Amino acid sequence: MNAGYGLTVRWSLTDAPEGVADELREYVVGTSMANFMFLDGLAFKTWRMREGQWFEGTYVFGDAKDRDDFREDFLTKAEDSAGSKIIGSAPVEIEPFEVVAIAEGPAQFRRGPGPGSA
Repeated sequence: MNAGYGLTVRWSLTDAPEGVADELREYVVGTSMANFMFLDGLAFKTWRMREGQWFEGTYVFGDAKDRDDFREDFLTKAEDSAGSKIIGSAPVEIEPFEVVAIAEGPAQFRRGPGPGSA
């Protein structure tokens, strides 16, 4: 048995408008986090970014059905999603994956914005 069922949604930032990184941070912290806190079956979501390169949502679900249902629904609206509107293009990758294990260290998971969102 694995630890979860993951999904990666990645956008390219190489042709995104100037200031998009700050706009994405503001959207994630101000709106998107709350949207996912009560998503059925979601164990956790992280938002990752390499400024000027890519922006990514990484989801981990407790079972494959919840992940697959979310993926199928997202595929129908990916081009019109908030991330796509902010970035100016659709995701370049939507990929399911297996989460083999999760180790939580002494610092534990923290909710809230990262260092670039101060």
